[in-house]
Amino acid sequence: MAPSVARATSRASVVPSRPGLNDRRHALRIRRDGVSNKYYNIGRQRAALVESLFGALAPRYDLINDLQSFGLHRRWKKLLARMAEVKPGQKALDLCCGTGDIAFALHRAGAEVVGLDFSPAMLAVARQRAKKLPVLPTAPPLQFTTGDVMRLPYEAASFDIVSIGYGLRNLESWERGLEEMARVARPGGRLLVLDFGKPDGWLWRRIFFIYLRTVVPLLGEMLCRDAAALAYIHESLLAYPAQRGVAEKLTALGCRPVRARNLLGGAMSIHSAVKTKG
Repeated sequence: MAPSVARATSRASVVPSRPGLNDRRHALRIRRDGVSNKYYNIGRQRAALVESLFGALAPRYDLINDLQSFGLHRRWKKLLARMAEVKPGQKALDLCCGTGDIAFALHRAGAEVVGLDFSPAMLAVARQRAKKLPVLPTAPPLQFTTGDVMRLPYEAASFDIVSIGYGLRNLESWERGLEEMARVARPGGRLLVLDFGKPDGWLWRRIFFIYLRTVVPLLGEMLCRDAAALAYIHESLLAYPAQRGVAEKLTALGCRPVRARNLLGGAMSIHSAVKTKG
């Protein structure tokens, strides 16, 4: 993954990649036969399985992310926070907040932030990190809470910024997740999605998917004694519509403009959209 990082990271695109034929076949196979990964399920059991997965990963989650992305995930999360264009006094909701990276970045930019996740283990790490922040009387509020992205416990039009990092792909319904994000965003509010992508170039796409299928599970085996914990990434990405599908759904929800910024040659992407409908 290291070659051409600097060039690919700075490249922006508003034309996300199309799902490949193999991806569509894989999605059909999942519906027909199921999958071998113990953490992956497309049915109602998915939430419980994902919670089990992240509960197991929580103690070493940040280290795992550093190793499998060569530390680049931190740069991408900071970039998302800059793309949020936070203004003083704005309220932000960070979904699937995990150990809090994006929530902390939005908070440093001046937003009042709620970080929401359904994994108590992840939230425990985020709260421990929050305790280490300097106590400043002028700092905006920051809190972490348990919740379900599919049924957000907030009224419509409650937040100026709604973000999700590496979480949309894990939902039972990524479409429903985007609908909830749009529902709780105020008109003129910004929606941001950071997740794995599918590169357009066939060679880089093949190399990237081989990396996810072979190298990343080895990290799971070494750090968690569970290769399936990280093999899950490859399995879930194949069935995920990635850049184009997310952009099309945001557009259908009435967001304008909708932009997809490709990172690392499309291996990752950040969607930025502005809600225009009330």
